[in-house]
Amino acid sequence: MANKHKLYYNPKLKEYARQLRNNPTYAEKTLWYSLKGKQLGGYDFDRQKPIGEFIFDFYCSDLNLVIEIDGITHDEPEIMINDERKNNYIRHIGFNILRFSDDEVLGNGNMVVQRILDYVEWFIVVSTHPPAPSQEGVDSN
Repeated sequence: MANKHKLYYNPKLKEYARQLRNNPTYAEKTLWYSLKGKQLGGYDFDRQKPIGEFIFDFYCSDLNLVIEIDGITHDEPEIMINDERKNNYIRHIGFNILRFSDDEVLGNGNMVVQRILDYVEWFIVVSTHPPAPSQEGVDSN
């Protein structure tokens, strides 16, 4: 089920998110060409979406999904800790996250797009076929 409620975000992040949208990394720009205009499965993605105290590279409310593109700086301990905080936060509010490195996006963009499409397929199945109720505690007499 998609998160259709209004998401909280720190209003102080709005201008910074705009700056990030206007100055994307090469990897972000490359992936955006595949996501924009509902090209990927007919789903609408936003770029540099503030959610909570974070800004996520790509966001799709209909898929409960955020996508992050990690450059070389994401190998630094401080950044890794912040990435883990972002992961935990976004999962806590009911979203899934896919992370790709710059190298994956730039060196194997088709694989990245396929992984996102695989997620879309998985999400559709899960959201349209909820798990059967547990049979635990059911009296069979």
